[in-house]
Amino acid sequence: MGENVSIKELINELKLKDFTPGIDTESIIIKHPEINRPALQLAGFFDHFDSERVQVLGNVENAYIQTIDESTKKKTYDKLLSYKVPCVLYARGIEPDEDMLSYCLHYGVPCLGTEQSTTYLTAELIRWLNVKLAPVISIHGVLVDVYGEGVLITGDSGIGKSEAALELVKRGHRLVSDDVVEIRKVSQQTLVGTAPDITKHFIELRGIGIIDVKALFGVLSVKDTQSIDLVIQLEDWVQNKDYDRLGLEDNYIEYLGNKVVCHVLPVRPGRNLAIIVETAAVNHRQKMMGYNAAQELYNRVQANIAGKD
Repeated sequence: MGENVSIKELINELKLKDFTPGIDTESIIIKHPEINRPALQLAGFFDHFDSERVQVLGNVENAYIQTIDESTKKKTYDKLLSYKVPCVLYARGIEPDEDMLSYCLHYGVPCLGTEQSTTYLTAELIRWLNVKLAPVISIHGVLVDVYGEGVLITGDSGIGKSEAALELVKRGHRLVSDDVVEIRKVSQQTLVGTAPDITKHFIELRGIGIIDVKALFGVLSVKDTQSIDLVIQLEDWVQNKDYDRLGLEDNYIEYLGNKVVCHVLPVRPGRNLAIIVETAAVNHRQKMMGYNAAQELYNRVQANIAGKD
């Protein structure tokens, strides 16, 4: 799984107000990327209660609280907070009443607030938590943003991945990570790659050593995160191996259950890897826009054959 997320990180990220500063928010961990609006729980229905989620209260929940008597409200607060939810978060500038604060302190549940609308808050909260709590793996490779396409270059150590990345940077593209790429599954369709903090913006070149890409080429040459749209696998040229020369059908590689288009690129002296990677990225984008050059060639051949019959 991805990183642990504490309530303190949540407060800092979304700039939330902390109504219970006496509670240690650094030790309380969020384990679920979804949120819950406890309208049914406030009405007394606790079956299937998602107590591991952040509990968000907006105008609807607050309006309902105003309609119930003091005794019922206290019993509801008591039961809700006895589940030790990660936190209670009020949207739209709503402030908790004294009873809520009292029970939050009793059970050690942080009570937070924000001026943001409930819809915006929940969307931003889910987006951020999905990234932070996403399943993550680390692989050996190089990730570069090429014309907006995230190209992950893999292959055996010393085959030329870093050299290709450096040439791409010199041609105006952006480095995300060299050597180690951390891949997160942020949705069923999207993988996002980042660099470990310790190696961010560095490239290792055998014979020269470590270079700082950001310092040498400027801030426009690097990027912190990038979706992974295409994988290029570099391998030594094998004389009699049957490499794909048309590209009618895409091949895929799987990371964390998500499939990504993958091309195997044979390496031999004289091949300009940077230009080939650039071309692969543009060709991939063209396919996503509905044009397939290989299919167009195939259609022309078929039409030519049909014309001779």
